[in-house]
Amino acid sequence: MILARPAAGLLVVACLAALTACASSDPVVAPVVRDVGDLQGATVELQVGQVLDIDTGDLAPSSYSGVVEDPAIASFTPGREEGGTTYNPGVEGLAAGTTTVVLSNEDGGIQDVTFTVEVSD
Repeated sequence: MILARPAAGLLVVACLAALTACASSDPVVAPVVRDVGDLQGATVELQVGQVLDIDTGDLAPSSYSGVVEDPAIASFTPGREEGGTTYNPGVEGLAAGTTTVVLSNEDGGIQDVTFTVEVSD
């Protein structure tokens, strides 16, 4: 019995150390969420690794495509439906700088949406 307490204490310390080793030291950066209708002519500020989540409202997220003027600064991810979950299109900041993004919608009659993304470190 006397050895059981130190052994149990050592087990707790070992488990806590193992959990601490699994934790990431990188802070989590929350996405920036914007409605597609609010992006025309806007400037969106992102940090490297941060994502702009584009809410497409009543239009299917998968109906939008995007072109990033400088793909070294930001990348476009199309919207999709997968396993019953809907994912909005987005833009991720890759490196510090400024670039233009043009969103198009395959549904006829919808004007392209052009905006600027400023990415900082």
